Amino acid sequence: MPPTHVIEVESLSKRFDSITAVDSISFSVDEGELFAFLGPNGAGKTTTINMLCTLLRPTAGRATVNGFDVVTQRSAVRRSIGLVFQDPTLDEHLTAEQNLRFHAYAYRIPRAITEQRIVELLDLVELSDRRRSSVRTFSGGMKRRLEIARGLLHRPRVLFLDEPTLGLDPQTRRHIWEHILRLRSQHGLTIFLTTHYMDEAEIAGRIGIIDDGRIIALDTPDRLKDQLGGDVISIEARDRDLAIAELRRRFNVDPLTEENRITFSVPHGDRFLPRLLRSMESQVVSVGLRRPTLEDVFLHVTGHAIRNEQSDPLSDARAFMSRHRRGR
Repeated sequence: MPPTHVIEVESLSKRFDSITAVDSISFSVDEGELFAFLGPNGAGKTTTINMLCTLLRPTAGRATVNGFDVVTQRSAVRRSIGLVFQDPTLDEHLTAEQNLRFHAYAYRIPRAITEQRIVELLDLVELSDRRRSSVRTFSGGMKRRLEIARGLLHRPRVLFLDEPTLGLDPQTRRHIWEHILRLRSQHGLTIFLTTHYMDEAEIAGRIGIIDDGRIIALDTPDRLKDQLGGDVISIEARDRDLAIAELRRRFNVDPLTEENRITFSVPHGDRFLPRLLRSMESQVVSVGLRRPTLEDVFLHVTGHAIRNEQSDPLSDARAFMSRHRRGR
């Protein structure tokens, strides 16, 4: 049997006055899939999640989550999803278990079931020993783990994670992801992730690269890298513009520039590199050879490097307009 689409999006758009933050995007997410939106601040990631979670009404298009329409069946959608926002939304004056009980009350979960699930989830995210501690005493990583537990308390089919490790140190980020992947393995959960971290996107089964409100590439991480056509060569030359012109003329490649580096992709880079160094008339200062990364893919399909900034629906729109005022 073909996979079941838990999320289906058709020509979805969101405009704020004259600003189009999300521009007619279409995609689907299969049951049990870990799907990632990769993009910078202002790309439309958070705006998309907020439409799918019924927090924003689409301007145009259609979307369903767990078979329910995000506009006409909002309550059913909300019962089907868990959501971890970018910014903390816990009540820091309450304890961990009090935060979870309040969430259970909002979702009308029977008390007997609530207590059992609280015990299970706090154990799963390794916070059992802090269940009666005030959340204001928690570290950033502990708060994130509690928010994930809260998002799972009502047993959703889909967990939305909007930049779940934003602002956390690398070790804490890795710890959070160990918990998330364990949850997916144990519960068969569908996860929709937004991120600007390349290593987080690598974990996903499929990645949608989104920029300026449009999906400009969508595939598995390996297939996206394969689209670059081989290995990545990067060089630094005394005269960058002269080197670019020479690369185009001699080797028929289309280089990209990032700061002082010139990068391009070729098949069998290890064989190409000696020929490059023998033939280049421009003075080469340094040269590198490596396999493609998602950062290379992003640079290739968008023409710019990703910007590591925090986002929200209105900043999606503002950042979109700011880039176009600068003539990006």
